[in-house]
Amino acid sequence: MTLHISKPIQLPLSKEDLDAINIHLSPMTPEEILGWALDYLPGLHQTTAFGLTGLVAIDVLSKLTSSPPPLIFLDTLYHFSETYELVEEVESRYNVPVHVYKPDGCETVADFEAKYGEKFWEKDDSSYDFAVKVEPARRAYKELGVQSVITGRRASQGGDRASLQPLEVDSTGLLKLNPLFSWNFHLVEWYITENKVPRNKLLDQGYRSVGDWHSTSKVGEGQDERAGRWAGKEKTECGLHKDYFAMKAQARLTAAGTSNEC
Repeated sequence: MTLHISKPIQLPLSKEDLDAINIHLSPMTPEEILGWALDYLPGLHQTTAFGLTGLVAIDVLSKLTSSPPPLIFLDTLYHFSETYELVEEVESRYNVPVHVYKPDGCETVADFEAKYGEKFWEKDDSSYDFAVKVEPARRAYKELGVQSVITGRRASQGGDRASLQPLEVDSTGLLKLNPLFSWNFHLVEWYITENKVPRNKLLDQGYRSVGDWHSTSKVGEGQDERAGRWAGKEKTECGLHKDYFAMKAQARLTAAGTSNEC
């Protein structure tokens, strides 16, 4: 299929062009999709929590270009120590810029808990996600001139991701590229092993998907790879891939309610 769009893509992207792009990208390999993205996607960065799929993308990009898209790491302040170690290892090995963004006005857990209270995730999960992920991400996108991001999502992860396409446009107009949308966990794991890609040490201890320490648990035999994320809750996403404006409105309501209580 011949794709007739400008290089780089001009925003906003119409639904017709988005559909045509997804038809074009769907049969491609992750390497081919990422190669296409380097040519066509404006303001391209990679948001990553350094999970396996994101690590595959980082490694592939290092082989496609000497100037891979900068990385954005959202430091919630509640990551495992092993995750912070991995960030340093990846930055050193691939020599790629890592922009770290934390909750607004917070450098430490003590700062965060002074502002929001202890165990904020238990009191209001949605507002917690907005504070540690969504707001820092939007701040990063504005400051860094981000128009397109590479994600580590895959359809095989299920939940809201089951019908994932190679390219999406979110409610803010941000382009989201999912280069490994069609891969399953075993293919990702194969690539990591075959290419000796750095990985989180927790993956050798029974974890398969790693987020904040307070909402990540080990996965049992035969369980879905994301079963250890927010176990016991009807939740499959952290907020980054939900409607930004709805998340923002909910966070404002929560803040107003807290203010009234005081």
